[in-house]
Order: sequence, then C-alpha cells, then structure tokens
Amino acid sequence: MNISPEVFSETGSFDTRLDSETAIGIYQIMRRIAETDQSIQRQLAAGELQFQYYPCGGQEAIPAAIAPLLSPDDRAVITYRCIHDIVAKGTPIKSIVAEMFGKATGTCGGKGGPMHLSDPANGLMATTGIVGAGAPIANGIALAKQLAGSGQIVICSFGDGAANIGAVHEALNLAGLWNLPVVFVCQNNLYAEYTSFEESTAARTIAERGPSYGIVGHRVDGTSPEEIYEAAQTAITRARAGEGPTLLECVAPRLQGHAFGSDEAHMDAEMLAAGRADPPIAKYRRQLIDSFGVDPTLLDAIDAEAKTEVQDALEFAKAAPFPTEEQLIRDVFAPGEKPVIESLPSRPIEVGCDAAFTSMPYAGAINAALDHALTHDDKVVVLGEDIADPAGGVAKATIGLSTKHGAERVRNTPISEQAIVGAAIGAAMEGLRPVAEIMLADFAMVCMDQIANHAAKLRYMSGGKTTVPLTIRMLTAGNIGSFGAQHSQSLEAWFAHIPGLKIALPATPADAKGLLLSAINDPDPCIVIESMRCYFTPGDVPDGDYRVPLGVAKVVREGTDATVISYGWALHEVLAAAGELADAGIEIEVVDLRSIVPLDMATVSASVAKTGRAMIVHGAVEFGGIGAEIAARLAENHGAELKAPVARLGSAYTPVPFAQNLEAAHFPDPSSIVERLKSLIGGADGES
Repeated sequence: MNISPEVFSETGSFDTRLDSETAIGIYQIMRRIAETDQSIQRQLAAGELQFQYYPCGGQEAIPAAIAPLLSPDDRAVITYRCIHDIVAKGTPIKSIVAEMFGKATGTCGGKGGPMHLSDPANGLMATTGIVGAGAPIANGIALAKQLAGSGQIVICSFGDGAANIGAVHEALNLAGLWNLPVVFVCQNNLYAEYTSFEESTAARTIAERGPSYGIVGHRVDGTSPEEIYEAAQTAITRARAGEGPTLLECVAPRLQGHAFGSDEAHMDAEMLAAGRADPPIAKYRRQLIDSFGVDPTLLDAIDAEAKTEVQDALEFAKAAPFPTEEQLIRDVFAPGEKPVIESLPSRPIEVGCDAAFTSMPYAGAINAALDHALTHDDKVVVLGEDIADPAGGVAKATIGLSTKHGAERVRNTPISEQAIVGAAIGAAMEGLRPVAEIMLADFAMVCMDQIANHAAKLRYMSGGKTTVPLTIRMLTAGNIGSFGAQHSQSLEAWFAHIPGLKIALPATPADAKGLLLSAINDPDPCIVIESMRCYFTPGDVPDGDYRVPLGVAKVVREGTDATVISYGWALHEVLAAAGELADAGIEIEVVDLRSIVPLDMATVSASVAKTGRAMIVHGAVEFGGIGAEIAARLAENHGAELKAPVARLGSAYTPVPFAQNLEAAHFPDPSSIVERLKSLIGGADGES
C-alpha cells in the first residue's frame, strides 16, 4: 500500500529528509520492537505467559520514526496495543518483559500488565486498556506543559477504532480550543477489532476530521519511516512553537488478527498475505541498503543485538521474583493511607479552627476555599462548565475567581465531562492540583470511565509511580424540588465501591471550606459532593487556611439513647429530628461522617459503644447504600453490645420523582427519622 501524504489545512509541504544516522537509528528501534513483540508471542504460544495480547506487527515504523524527535521529558499516552510504543519511548526491555510475567521487577511492579504499562521516568505517562480514553488525559498533560512554558509536547497514540469514541472527539475539540501542544497519532491498521475501517465510518480518512476542531490533519503511509518522520517533525515543531495540536493519521495494515491467536477470517486475505510476504521492516531494510548505502553487515549486527537484548530480558524476567502478597494492598492510596480508620485518630478534628470567623453561606465557603487555594498555590487550577465570570458557576460558587486569578487558572470548558475530568487527571499527573467541576453528580456517569478506570487506578496500575492529586467537585440536587430523576441523585455509594477514590460530603459551610481545602492538598483523587439543599445556608467559617482532615468524623450532638450517623444535607434532617425527640426526653447522639472514604469507624464505634443503639441516615437510596457497610461493620464488631439491631434509613428505591409531594415522600425527613428512632429505642427493650 502506498498512501501519499494528504494535508487538510495549510501547513506547508514536507521538506525534511532523513539523514543516514537517524535512518539507522529508526531501524534499530524497529528491530527491538519486532524482537520484543515476537518473543512475547512465542512465550504465549509455549504457555509460559497467559494474558490477552495485542501484537503490533506492521505498525513498528510509527513510534520508531517519531522517537528520534522526542526527548525523555516529552510525554506519551498510548493505548493497549502498545509494545511498539513503549519500546520506542525508551523503557528498558528487561522491565517490559518482566511486567509481562507479572514480576516485581516489571515496569509497574507486576500491577499493570501488558495493557497498563507506564514509565514516567522515560515520559510514558499512561497506557489505557479503554479504547480512546487516553486522549482527554493527554490534553491535561499538555495543559500542564503549556502553563509551565516548557516547550515540551505530548504524543497521544490510539487506533482507528478509538477515532469513533466520544472521548477522542471531546479531546480533539478541547485541544483545538486551548491550542495545546499535543500530537494525536491515529495508528490506523484498518480494523477496529474485527470491523473494517470502511464499516466503521463514512469518513474517507481520520485526518480530515482535524480541521473540524481547528486542528491540522495529515495522513501518511504508516509503513514508511520517512513519511512518518517528516510529518511528525512538522507536527512536533508546531506544537513546540505554540502553534497548536495536529491529528496525524498513519495507515499501517495489520499483519495479524486483533489479538494473539484470534481468527483472521474477517480480514482482506490478499492484503494480509502481501503484507506478511514483505513486511514494513523488511522493506525498510532494503531501503537503507539501496537508498542510504548502509552496509548490510551493520544491519545484521543490529538484528543480532536486538535478539540478544530480548533474550537477556527474557532470562531476567523468568528469574525475577513475583511481588510479595503485601503488595496487594499497597498503592491504592498514598503510603500509610487506608480506606477505613479503625482506631481513634491522633490528628486534630480541624486545622486552623482558632482563626477569626466570617459568616457566609455554604456556596461562599466553597468560593473562599478555592480562592485561598488559588492564591497560595500556583499549582492549583480550576476547570469546568460555566465557572468563569460573568456566570461564576450555575450556583455562583466560583463567582469572581476568574476575574481575580485569570482565565488560564480558572478555565471555562465545553460541555464535555470526559474532556474535563481527563484533562484534570493529566494535569494532576504532571504535578498540578486541578479542581474539576462536574455540575451535578448525575453527570459524573458521562465520565465514569475517567473517574473509575483512570483517576482511581493510575497509582495502583503504575506500582506507585504515578500520582493523581485531583479534586472533583459535584453537586447533589436532591430534595430541593423540581429537578427530577436525572438531576437529583446521590451517587456516593458508587464512588465508594471504587478503590483509589476519597469521598467527602460536607454538611456545613465550615466543613465545605475545610474538606475542600483538604481534598485539594491531598495526594490522591478526591470527590467532594456538595449539597445544593445547603448551598445558601449561612454559617461561621474560619478565615485563612482552615482544613478538615479527610477520615475524621465529628460528634455534632451529644446523647445517650442512640447514635445516628449521617452526612451531607441529611445531617440537618437528623439534627431536627434529634431536637424533636429531646423535647420528649430522648437524647440522640449525632455523628457527622464528613467523609465516607476514608471512613472513620473509630468515632462511630466509640459513640455506638456509649449509646448501645445505632441508625444510619443518608439521602441516597437506602438499598445498597453506605449505610449497609456501616451497619455490617457495627454488627460484626459490636453485636454483643448492641441493645437493638442497627437501623438504616435512606431514600426510597425509586428514581427521584418530579412532583414535589412524591419527592418529599422519597427522601428521609425529620418525621420519618423520629418514627424510625422511636421504633429502634422503644422496640428494642421496651424502654422509651
């Protein structure tokens, strides 16, 4: 296949030519890639390895030709068909092969495997097993490089199948809008898994989509190192000069099925046979000899060196130890962090609470926290839909921040949740402390992949080499009337089920500021769920650097007859119910969890040991809620001490209704809390 370069916007012509040293260097990388790829396939065939593997045969030239144009400080985000990309970026083959064997000496300590390789030391920031998901993350890395003025760029590689994923389109749009220094490399092997390119899209090419997003598009023969090098050099030079992103489509027909051992009946048999008879690496070897006058014995030596290097890597990997079982629970969070606090914390309940106070609404406290963070830490950036002035956010939580701190640090985004969260993830990986706003918790479902499969897992999959100090703010709009089923949900139980995420739910203005500042300064990804029901409720908020540590609950009302555990807006319903019961001589102790990951079971247990009865109240649906987790732990650890079974009260198992009378019946309120507590206290031992 001979595909001529096509330019889809005015960038000038390709006029660079390879010198012989660079040309030989590209061949050396291609041979190292091919030997590594083939060795892995031999080990799979022999049963020495067992995993789903995606060979790169036919595509070796693409990263090999780009590699000489990159420095170790330039970044790469790649996809699961990745062995060629990671070898070309400079990761030692010994550690790559050891990772294939799940060994402790592997690139990721055996925790990533073939689809999740990362090597930040050599600029390989992430490999994603989710099709197209790397593009939004690449944008965030590029944003960090742009803000730093480093001149460094990001290469983002994906396949032709990913070009039809929404995340890629959101990323292309944002990259064009923000003029980011990123080169999107579509490695078009003409099949999206088992579906041909012609059956996947009506578009003639992938590259022609670029101008639709204000991005330059090039299409080149992905089996020709010379064409790839020339096009990539143009794109990388533009990116370094601040001239924006490029969409580079490299067409390189696949030389095997989708995965190792998969069938090939869906493929063009004639094209497949021709490609195998004269693969790109063989054609390039002839070109080096015929056009560059390279001595064949030099190429023979390169071939032999690659075989020896890979064989040494194989022996190294087989002899290396497996990770110890203790590694299973490491790298979920930063060192020393746990999802559940079992003993009473030695750290203070609040930091900076002795400062002067200012009365302000809950929304104002969020604004104050963001303002403080932006003022005192230049690594903090805020991004989201409609957050800049004059809008200042749909509920005015960010009003005035872009005017004070500038549009570079308080960034309006398109309505593109995947692009927003992905960019925040990438920026966090580069050392920024981004705060991403998802307008309502319901909309987090649109970008759940970025939250659950990337933000939460990158530290673990990289064996602790990657950190994601990211904060995601979102509103829960339930129980305020008329928002309905798609704008009112409380999804904290979803997030709590994903290892790697920390989750805070402030109920008061002071905690809104204190928990948000703690989240921004935390080394792990944090989700702060704000209650719209509380947004305009005033309270005293400490000035300055006030923080509420994550994982520290607070007894907000002392009592002796029962403990009620709650958080978020539901806490206020509990306090109202406790006040009503106090008039009847029943004293309820109320514990505000404040965060559910980490979960402060120590404070909860101490309170329940004191009162002998427990009930958990939350605004989320009761079935499968966080209350079940707490109830189970209390039953396991305090069963003999309890005067009654642990009770729960959450919302009805229905979507949130529109009609206000039905919505009121859906959520817990003081009367339903009082009724359940009276049953708990009176029904346990006959006492009132």
